[in-house]
Amino acid sequence: MPKKVKVLVLRTAGTNCNEETAYAFESCGAAVEQVHVNALMSKAVRLQDAHILAIPGGFSHGDDIASGRILANELRLKLKEDLNRFLEDGKLMIGICNGFQILTKAGILPNPVTGTQETALFHNDSGKFEDRWVHVAIEKSKCVWTKDMPEQIFLPVAHGEGKFIPRDEDVLSRLIADKQVVFRYCSSDGKKPGYPNNPNGSVDDIAGICDTTGRIFGLMPHPERHFLFEQHPYWTRLFKNSLYGDGAKIFANGVNYIKSNF
Repeated sequence: MPKKVKVLVLRTAGTNCNEETAYAFESCGAAVEQVHVNALMSKAVRLQDAHILAIPGGFSHGDDIASGRILANELRLKLKEDLNRFLEDGKLMIGICNGFQILTKAGILPNPVTGTQETALFHNDSGKFEDRWVHVAIEKSKCVWTKDMPEQIFLPVAHGEGKFIPRDEDVLSRLIADKQVVFRYCSSDGKKPGYPNNPNGSVDDIAGICDTTGRIFGLMPHPERHFLFEQHPYWTRLFKNSLYGDGAKIFANGVNYIKSNF
């Protein structure tokens, strides 16, 4: 077991959820370093010294060209060897919102072995930026990040390009068959949602997926924004039985996985 689980929170111009993501991991006992992508590319910081790589939300490089495209290209073209070694060592990655967009465009999700883009996060069907709280059903998947979580949680979304689209029916069928679908949007009573419960029109209501090992997790909702109980929009009306909100278990699971496996 490592003396301290080390997390790198990746940032670049336009990243704006790095502080909340770092706070969440630190609160779970990890040692966190916020690292600019240039430091990884120059080898000033070694990816191999970390156990978890977290790519937080925001608008990396202003989402020029498409959401997350530039940072995805930097990962794919300049850090591919380091990332492959990192994943071969059995370590963890998580991409939240813009981070999820980056993981798909870099070909890291759903399959880092092939490295091809098989899914996309496209413009919301509503044609506008969606900033709201949504109910999310947690599917029975391979994902190590969602171990022992309840069947449904409540998290905020904030995105303009969050519509999950698989390349074709074969990709969708494989994601389902291989238990790589982790999150689906749902109504408050757990049923199939319409808008705005599915805020973007995602195919099959998919809000998050993992790779075939369950160690790489990408999701559009923001667990770091419901890390504490008081971040719930109705917290004053609820019975407080914990300090933590619905998103906290995700970060704790990541840290505990490393403690148990390294």
